[in-house]
Amino acid sequence: MKFRYSKFTGDDLDEVDLEELLSRLSDLMLSSGFDDGYAMPGEDGHSMQSLHDAIMEALLNGGLLSDETLERLLGKDWQSSEDAEAKLDELIRRIIEKLQHQGYLTSSPDAESERERREGGRPGIGGAEHSFKFEITDKSLDFLGYRALRDLLGSIGKSSLGRHDTREMATGVEASGAPKRYEFGDTMNLDASATILNAVSRARASGSDPVGPKSGSLQINVDYEDLMVAQGEYQSSCATVLMLDCSHSMILYGEDRFTPAKRVALALANLIRLQYPGDALKVVLFHDSAEEIPLSQLARVKVGPYYTNTREGLRLARRLLERQQKDMRQIVMITDGKPSALTRPDGRIYRNAFGLDPFIVSETVAEVAACRNAGILINTFMLARDYDLVSFVRKVAEICHGKAYFTTPRTLGRYVLMDYMDKKTRTVH
Repeated sequence: MKFRYSKFTGDDLDEVDLEELLSRLSDLMLSSGFDDGYAMPGEDGHSMQSLHDAIMEALLNGGLLSDETLERLLGKDWQSSEDAEAKLDELIRRIIEKLQHQGYLTSSPDAESERERREGGRPGIGGAEHSFKFEITDKSLDFLGYRALRDLLGSIGKSSLGRHDTREMATGVEASGAPKRYEFGDTMNLDASATILNAVSRARASGSDPVGPKSGSLQINVDYEDLMVAQGEYQSSCATVLMLDCSHSMILYGEDRFTPAKRVALALANLIRLQYPGDALKVVLFHDSAEEIPLSQLARVKVGPYYTNTREGLRLARRLLERQQKDMRQIVMITDGKPSALTRPDGRIYRNAFGLDPFIVSETVAEVAACRNAGILINTFMLARDYDLVSFVRKVAEICHGKAYFTTPRTLGRYVLMDYMDKKTRTVH
């Protein structure tokens, strides 16, 4: 048998850690329109050129691949060769193909660019690849959410995750209290030692000998009244609506505040799926109006030139929560602006961005009271410290007995996750 050896060309791209690459591309994938201050919500996909450039940045300047690995994949003298750029483009093309093959990305034609090209009678800039956009898949969203959750919990430190604990006691969950006598309806989570002890004590008290007729054997008769069950803390289920402000202010003042909010939503979704499978999570965007979006569409959402219709967002969130049969129902509102818009009964939008409009505030506060009457808690996470916003949020917290957090895009995720997990002192009736 003869063997033929050839130079390793790296066709399988085993040296490229796709998960690490996705982490480096998360800013691009979850882009909120920070570079385009007038991007519209719902614009999905990105150009293949932007993906190409981001991967090149990760390869050359992000430390994703060492110089030795690049030489192994592209050849030892690739940097000095005349076709260095072509070799690097070919490597990036194969990486994109691998991302698509493994289900992290999909591509679709860019209809708008193609239409502009035909109407202008000119070829597409940069070739055919510019006529396509890439879209991230549910698999990518799950991974980005998992990575965000891991990073956030890592910054918090070691944490014992479980369900939402309360002070109520119940059977059928992890034992943490003294055993109790079994009552009809209790889960048959028997405490074996306490049950046997009751049976032996009852037999001794009645004067009967628990030792059977055969020497050395022990026969214990367990009766209904001997049964003891283990108690544990009652662990409630929770329905949450995450309200995200996507008004224009979320990308103003030199800071992108909406992309961190997206990461929080993805991390919270993964936390619920992995640790609280009985919980429910909905996402509501509020701007000039309000809309519910599926988590699969979250990465495609961008901010726009909108005002802040907080009342409409609360109203939609309340309707969604009233359909949920859960012990706890809560709204997690992330915003950086005071309410500045209102939907009139005829559907028209009333807007006023100057100060706190008494009409807008009164209608919004009325909706907060409606949430309180429905048993819905509102926790607000503020990404700004404007005097008018602080005043409004304090009033919201006072009405619904919720919490108000002053946070930043860097600490937002930690505050949200800790608040969600810290349910130990809440009694659910």
